[in-house]
Amino acid sequence: MNENPKDWKTYDEFAYGIDTNRLPASEALSGSSYKIGFDDGRRLDLAFGRGEARWSDGKESAIDKAEVIEVAPNTYFIEIVFAGRPREAETLILNVETRRAFSIYSIVRDARDAVGEPQVAQIFRPGVIEGGTSSGPAPAESRDLIGLRAHFTYSPNHVYEHTYLSAERYAWQCLVGVQRGHGDVDLTTTYKFDDNQYVFTFREFKIAVASTFFYNFNDMRSTGKFLGITGDGRIQNSPAGAFIRKASMTYYLPGQEPV
Repeated sequence: MNENPKDWKTYDEFAYGIDTNRLPASEALSGSSYKIGFDDGRRLDLAFGRGEARWSDGKESAIDKAEVIEVAPNTYFIEIVFAGRPREAETLILNVETRRAFSIYSIVRDARDAVGEPQVAQIFRPGVIEGGTSSGPAPAESRDLIGLRAHFTYSPNHVYEHTYLSAERYAWQCLVGVQRGHGDVDLTTTYKFDDNQYVFTFREFKIAVASTFFYNFNDMRSTGKFLGITGDGRIQNSPAGAFIRKASMTYYLPGQEPV
């Protein structure tokens, strides 16, 4: 039984055009290769070509479509779309100067395996680019966004307001677009990648979709993607990007902070 509100939009209905204000792709990593070691023991070898990456994790290997975007100096948002794993996708954040790395692995689960939870799950792996000395802070979960209310303009037809409620949840509402008047509270995970740089992710309950975004508050730009199931049952990986405007900040008294 569909318990969504009347006129609730499907993933593909709201995602169309949401990449209008996205930063352009870059060929800066073409011809380069990296060995990444993650804190949980996973290893990933990457070699970049034009619009693609050869990858190996010790168990499997392939050449797949890869989009690379420079989202901050020496820092890249990399989206790998697996032809052989259509229900999965990996987003990597790499700073090739500090050698810090972060992986967000998204998986569209069977609805039977996600009862009471968002259907699209995410796995988070901090790591380093091996072969040199890493510097700067390691990616770590962050509470820095709690209390922030901000507006995201993805296109003239996509403006959303985010209110970061706690370390686990955020509220959104559509101000301009096909979802105008719609809003919800969804599960989130936020990591700080570097100064004024955050990886913000959320997993929706009402529709099968999860998202990963890199926030650069120095440039006030957001770069990300959605992975989910369309209204006709297809798996779709959609790019997105926005200009950010901070609207307000809520401050909490000691002992009354959100979880």
